[in-house]
Amino acid sequence: MHSDRERCVRAVQSRDARFDGWFFTAVTTTGIYCRPSCPAVPPRPEHMRFLPSAAACQQAGFRACKRCRPDTSPGSPEWNHRADLVARAMRLVADGVVDREGVPGLARRLGYSDRQIERQLRAELGAGPLALARAQRAQTARLLVETTALSMADVAFAAGFASVRSFNDTVREVFALTPTALRTRAARSGPPVAGAGTVALRLPLRTPFTPDNLFGHLVATAVPGVEEWRGGAYRRTLRLPHGPGIAALTPRTDRIDCRLTLHDLRDLPTAINRCRRALDLDADPEAVDAALSTDPLLAPLVRKAPGRRVPRTADEAEFAVRAVLGQQVSTAAARTHAARLAAAYGEPVEDPEGGLTHVFPSPEALTGLDPETLAMPRTRRATLLGLVGALADGSLPLGLDSDWEGARARLGALPGFGPWTVEIIAMRALGDPDAFLASDLGVRRAASALGLPATPGALTRRAAAWRPWRAYAVQYLWATDDHPVNLMPREDTPHDVPVV
Repeated sequence: MHSDRERCVRAVQSRDARFDGWFFTAVTTTGIYCRPSCPAVPPRPEHMRFLPSAAACQQAGFRACKRCRPDTSPGSPEWNHRADLVARAMRLVADGVVDREGVPGLARRLGYSDRQIERQLRAELGAGPLALARAQRAQTARLLVETTALSMADVAFAAGFASVRSFNDTVREVFALTPTALRTRAARSGPPVAGAGTVALRLPLRTPFTPDNLFGHLVATAVPGVEEWRGGAYRRTLRLPHGPGIAALTPRTDRIDCRLTLHDLRDLPTAINRCRRALDLDADPEAVDAALSTDPLLAPLVRKAPGRRVPRTADEAEFAVRAVLGQQVSTAAARTHAARLAAAYGEPVEDPEGGLTHVFPSPEALTGLDPETLAMPRTRRATLLGLVGALADGSLPLGLDSDWEGARARLGALPGFGPWTVEIIAMRALGDPDAFLASDLGVRRAASALGLPATPGALTRRAAAWRPWRAYAVQYLWATDDHPVNLMPREDTPHDVPVV
């Protein structure tokens, strides 16, 4: 996108928010960089430079605009629909892998050399992994400075800086303000959030945005003790590198209000990234809906409720386990099975605000599972144990660095994994926007009602026209039904259901 100068100039001159995060505008006369929708008067085209990332802008010596705050743009949708080396690397950088494990750890996860990763990231993004991680640290520091009452020293180390001096230098360089000045500016809009481990922030997204099926699905399938709907917010526990956390996510028309309670504030970037992925907030709904609207049978569904997102997950291994628990049983039964596992093997958490009690157990914790305690058929017990074993020993890597087709092949080789289970994991855990549930009952029912082929083979052939957005087509097809997964939960929806 950033290399198409004419298109970028038009987007900046029209202040088109659809391109926020796709590219950044560096202004050579002022030394600042902006998002395309910046409300300031656009500079003359000859004074514009277009760069692919905030890190590239910072590395080129530009500082963030104080009006449009380009460092808080939605993430690039490029990393949503790609599974190549650069896309997988960017997902891991956003998850904090470089800060925790360094560039060698990033390279080890991806199976490439440090040099190869550096070269490919620089070629496409104008910055290497260290610069990208530094840009993320700067944004984390800004959030902590503006939303908490932590001392600046605590902010520096929580954001991942090696010293207070490097923290001060980076903040001044990126934002043209000292950390104290940043906090003073933020204080004009209200006091910081109370609580040493609590951060409140807004998660930006691209409009249009229809949250009904997104939150409906998450709440209707919520595991008691791990997830709940309370006070208009979807709340869930998170397993994070330095300890457990709790996220409360409230949908608005143009954003998600997010409140994070963390055991260790070093986990803030990782928690934000996992919340964004769970809600599919970096999607480009304009591109998705434009492609699906070319089909005359889907177009009315898109016009009725544009901007549907794919309900994903904050923990890939957790979702895979829950997908197996949900095979051939009702939603209520699947919740009950999952809640029992969470209560027996999950890490306990304290939640003074609600009814969350456990983090969903890791595959390693589930390796001690006694199959005789599972109230399910013997064949499904074997399927679950096979999955847990493969996840625990590393032979089935499911994560941000997963190759989608490779993961599909490994899943399909496990006993008890058919096309539906493989594709639901690809769609909701791996984040493949082209995953397609041709054999799903709800999809087939909707297809038949719309006049689409209802058999899996014929429907798959017909759905080729929807590529690479078939996972979004599934959301529109599902939404033709009045099942609770498609409906926005009401404020008075019960927090959970009893476990029996």
